[in-house]
Amino acid sequence: MREQQNRAADATSGRSGFDERLSVPLWWYLPAVGLGVLLGAEIHMGYPGIRSWIGYVTLIPLFVLALVWLGRSRVQVTQTELVVGERRLPLTAVGRADVVEKSGKQEALGPQLDPTAYLLHRPWIGSVVRVEVLDGADPAPYWVFSTRRPKEVLAALGR
Repeated sequence: MREQQNRAADATSGRSGFDERLSVPLWWYLPAVGLGVLLGAEIHMGYPGIRSWIGYVTLIPLFVLALVWLGRSRVQVTQTELVVGERRLPLTAVGRADVVEKSGKQEALGPQLDPTAYLLHRPWIGSVVRVEVLDGADPAPYWVFSTRRPKEVLAALGR
């Protein structure tokens, strides 16, 4: 119900919402299953009978769940706040925002990075967005976070 209200508010206010899950690429699941099968085969060779399948039954789901866990973070822009991972920032506290493309990401995440900045980086995603924080109560001077659709984030922020 609340989600429908947010969508209706987005449609009438002119500001579009944004929601992205920073999941791993789908093709990563194939090597994860392959690694689980390979390690399960190592256990299979050492034990006879039903115990030989324990490696497959435990390792394959374990590797798949690890990839699901890696891709659980979200970036959202609602009517009132920017949500990146577990952190929330009111839109009234959002200052300048800019896109750092893949070519400049190493510089932005290395020598230019303030140690007190909030960082949500996923290496399998090319670009990051840097958002200035105007709230004096927030210890971070700015946020840097990965997104596959940086221009849509800026549009949702009204920048």
